[in-house]
Amino acid sequence: MSRLASLVLSNQGELNRFLKFAAVGLIGAVVDFGVLNLLVLGFGWHKAYANLVSVTCAIISNFIWNRLWTFPESRQRPLRTQFGQYALVNVAGLAINEIVFVSTDALVFASAFPHPLDYNLAKATAVVIVLFWNFFVNRRWTYRGI
Repeated sequence: MSRLASLVLSNQGELNRFLKFAAVGLIGAVVDFGVLNLLVLGFGWHKAYANLVSVTCAIISNFIWNRLWTFPESRQRPLRTQFGQYALVNVAGLAINEIVFVSTDALVFASAFPHPLDYNLAKATAVVIVLFWNFFVNRRWTYRGI
């Protein structure tokens, strides 16, 4: 287990911050799933392209809520710099999300579950995996020292 993961699990303040981050992530997941399904079911977009747009919407929502609630002390830092760091971390998270989403949909869920349950299960898998990436890397870099 990494040093940061050990710190989160052993420090009540960090655990609370992780839980807030996860709650913000839940809001982001609602945005993500909502936009994904609207684009796929409502507008007939391909799942992979719709996923890119839906994740981007969730990233913006999550940044706003994390800045306001999870890491309120971060509002003392320049918005442009902080959003740039957050965006870089989340672009990597988006790449991870897209790889997990597309591969688990194609290799695991598409043949086992009916549409739209198949890609929604793939999306849930991707969201859970990327939650940990985003928290630990953002905590270490974007919100370092807070």
